[in-house]
Amino acid sequence: MRKKIAIALSFYLLCAANVFAQVRGFNDIFPNLNQKTREAAFSDSGYVRSSQKSDGFNLIGGGKTSGINADICDDVLNRNPGFIVESLSVISGKQGEKADLLDVYNALGNIRGLKGRLYNSHTRNQAVPLFEDATRIKSSRQTSEIPDPPAAAEIPNNEIIYIKLKDINFGNSYYVGEMKLIQNGLCYSMSNFKNLTYFLFPVIKEGKFIAKLYFEPISEGILIYSVAGADISDFVASKIDMDSAISKRLAVITSWAADGISGAE
Repeated sequence: MRKKIAIALSFYLLCAANVFAQVRGFNDIFPNLNQKTREAAFSDSGYVRSSQKSDGFNLIGGGKTSGINADICDDVLNRNPGFIVESLSVISGKQGEKADLLDVYNALGNIRGLKGRLYNSHTRNQAVPLFEDATRIKSSRQTSEIPDPPAAAEIPNNEIIYIKLKDINFGNSYYVGEMKLIQNGLCYSMSNFKNLTYFLFPVIKEGKFIAKLYFEPISEGILIYSVAGADISDFVASKIDMDSAISKRLAVITSWAADGISGAE
């Protein structure tokens, strides 16, 4: 009997050691990142860079240059975007405590928390809400509003949700969101399942905008790597500052998630 208990205890300790061994540090994921970018990632504003297809995309999270799963960047690049915005930041948990993936998952479940989040509008010269309303909806075909669920006790391997955002520029906009456990963390994807329009004119067609956010608990806190892109016509690109349009939406979505994880909400 004692021998069985000893074997079971040894197996448990071995499993626990494997779990703890999986926790990576920032430099394990980005071993070749320059110091300036690294410092920006740990700053309050984080690292943010936008680029256009004409200039070529050189993503810090892409290819073999980082420990980020290549599918995350590839999923965006495969949409043939004309514009891409990439961001990277490291945050702490609530009141400096160690956050985990359950904290991340529950933060991402608070869709109504997107409502009223501000961005600095250069045209209006003031901070204004990007999303005047935010809610879950039943499905892509049934757009009636449903409440956010209560905080979960465990994370599903994969979950798909549908979201309606009342966008200050695009009016009512509709997205499908997917949360999936991947690699050492959780990936959150958003893509529009209806056209994004400006005064009834389609600016970004259905499925042509995608944002991917990857969250991983690391030794320094929670790493948030984000990349978003949009495929638009040359005519639209000549009329709208797409770098700004994508950047501010990714920034608001990323800050919403970060505030939910850190308890600033």
